[in-house]
Amino acid sequence: MTTLGAVFRPQLAPERLRAVARTADESGLEELWLWEDCFREGGISTGAAALAWTERVRVGVGLLPVPLRNVAVTAMEAATLHRMFPGRAMLGVGHGVQDWMGQVGARVESPVTLLREHLLALRALLGGERVTTEGRYVMLDDVALDWPPQGPVEVLAGATGPRTVRLTGEAADGTILTAATSPDGVRHARRLVEEGRAAAGRTGTPHRIVVYLLAATGEGADERLRAGLAAEGVAGEADLGVAGDASAVAGAVRRLADAGADSVVLQPTGDEPDPEGFVRFVAEDVRPLVP
Repeated sequence: MTTLGAVFRPQLAPERLRAVARTADESGLEELWLWEDCFREGGISTGAAALAWTERVRVGVGLLPVPLRNVAVTAMEAATLHRMFPGRAMLGVGHGVQDWMGQVGARVESPVTLLREHLLALRALLGGERVTTEGRYVMLDDVALDWPPQGPVEVLAGATGPRTVRLTGEAADGTILTAATSPDGVRHARRLVEEGRAAAGRTGTPHRIVVYLLAATGEGADERLRAGLAAEGVAGEADLGVAGDASAVAGAVRRLADAGADSVVLQPTGDEPDPEGFVRFVAEDVRPLVP
């Protein structure tokens, strides 16, 4: 079954999150995703708050930029959320937007190397291992978590370019793809992920593909979608985004699922006039139309 989610975009003020999270929980939404976009809202702080304000919805942070974090801190925060809210926290890591990383003095020469080292160390720490490593960017000396998660947890990684997508297959448990990914793009990403998994000998384990889908409904949906795609830098590209009623949105979700997406996360436009209504629309109107 395809998992369906929605995004709380950080263009909204942090104080708006509580109402959106509670609407997600009460309406039956499966997943609520948050972003750590510079220089808006912190991913861990908003994730913890959303989890505390709700009872059942899974809350994902997609994604945490690894240049901003020591991997031990990432592991400590992830483990804390997984222990306090078992089975409900989802965390993804990634390169971050390189211009933003440059603004804060955190841009690295080889983002792919950093992400690989971070993922390998993070998964080991969350698995309860004691880690000593001296990489190009990640250095740990006899580090282990006192409070690791009480069971296996999923570590996701965001990716766009082919090298990074392949890396997610090698070193992560799932891949997060942006809203600039068409159904054909999902198929291509799945092939790259499987190449990475085969190279790392991980073909016997599951690997989840999460894809964002820019969506607009209600009054002015077509215009808002066009503006949203332009803001994403993909104006005019085919098979990206969807505007319309629940049937139209569900059709776009099914096309991504048929291409290999395990989870489709509906991303409202930055000017969505009713965030709570959008979440309710996803849970109550679109969900029944998606297998």
